[in-house]
Amino acid sequence: MAKRPIYRLQALLRLKEREKHQAEVALARAFTALREAQEREKKLREEKERIVAAWLRKQHEMSEEMRGGGTVFDGNVFLNYLRKLKEDEEKKAEEIEEQQEKVMECQEMIVRRRREYIDASKALQVMEKHKALWWKKVMQEISRAEEKQFDELCTTIHTLKGWRGEGGDDAQAMAH
Repeated sequence: MAKRPIYRLQALLRLKEREKHQAEVALARAFTALREAQEREKKLREEKERIVAAWLRKQHEMSEEMRGGGTVFDGNVFLNYLRKLKEDEEKKAEEIEEQQEKVMECQEMIVRRRREYIDASKALQVMEKHKALWWKKVMQEISRAEEKQFDELCTTIHTLKGWRGEGGDDAQAMAH
């Protein structure tokens, strides 16, 4: 049996397989980063809502306290606390904006990674198609070579039988 032919672009095919796998992993990581960024944004929004709720609750308490005859000192404490809550709310709003930018960056990264994955998949498909066509061509060449060898063998056998007088009608016709 002849030695099996070696696909001369096998190294390139392996490289394309590796590139596709790396693109797939990068795409998965981009999706994970997006999910984490969205979760962080959601937590920041929830924290901001808690701050706003605390601010409204304290404002209501201050109104009740002042109606009930609260002192100026108590009023100043409440105002300072409300100011602090307002500052916290503004900080959270800034953090939310920054996180929204990160979410947008993650979404853009997904678009790039998806494109890279698609390109890598297409390149691999081209290489696999080339290998399949190459293999088909090799098998056809092997089949043709085997047919040629078989034909030569049959011709040789027929010729030998003719020389020995074993050829049947053709051999008898030649003898007479």
